[in-house]
Amino acid sequence: MSERSEFAARLGRAAALSLVAGTVGGAAVLAGQAIAARNRPYAQPELSLALRATVGRTGAAPLRLVLLGDSSALGVGVERFEDTIGGQLAHLLAEGPTGRRVHLSSVGVSGSRSTDLATQVARALLGERPDVAVILIGANDATAMARPADAAAYLGSAVRRLREAHVEVVVGTCPDLGAVRAVAAPLRQVLAWSGRRVARAQTAAVLEAGGTVVELGVETGPVFRADAGTLCHDGYHPSADGYRVWAHALLPAVEAAATVASRHH
Repeated sequence: MSERSEFAARLGRAAALSLVAGTVGGAAVLAGQAIAARNRPYAQPELSLALRATVGRTGAAPLRLVLLGDSSALGVGVERFEDTIGGQLAHLLAEGPTGRRVHLSSVGVSGSRSTDLATQVARALLGERPDVAVILIGANDATAMARPADAAAYLGSAVRRLREAHVEVVVGTCPDLGAVRAVAAPLRQVLAWSGRRVARAQTAAVLEAGGTVVELGVETGPVFRADAGTLCHDGYHPSADGYRVWAHALLPAVEAAATVASRHH
């Protein structure tokens, strides 16, 4: 199933589940909005984007950085590697005070939910062990109306496995779904509520598993709500500017994780 049809199905479930909280008339509005959202064209993964790249000057301290998660870990919504969140993070780390030579890879899969992380962790740990893993997950759990505790448990398990392999882990929690423009209100508010619940559960699970949390919804949501340019043409996935906002939000935690990892070399 394509990501578009998966997203449409999740929106349909969100509208159906909202029957519990609203009137029949309200549910009809939500169902109509889900249909409208389903018929929008959504950005697809750019197969030409590099999933592996090296950024930074030769001779600089090396950093193996791997991205796990959903479409955001691939940079869906942009066409150039430099505009993906991985590319932007790598350049910030290479150009920062520590001047790292970043060996970047991504094992993310568009449309992934937290249940898919186990396979991604196995792929991330193949070959040379990464120093830092950045996990971006939760939006698809929220739009599917998954139980936050279940989604968080799968995420916590993934973080724990990476930590046991001596990988530093930074998790960007579910972003603010109230900022998306592909979905109209009041369905957008339902998704925003679901996203906040997922993010809260994620935070507790990640901290318990020994990871570091960056609350993307809290830290970057107001920017995405205020500026439509932070989303790409589909009104759902981030644009280059949106990924830049996320990269800067993640950077302090990733830099700190890289410093800890360098002590283990």
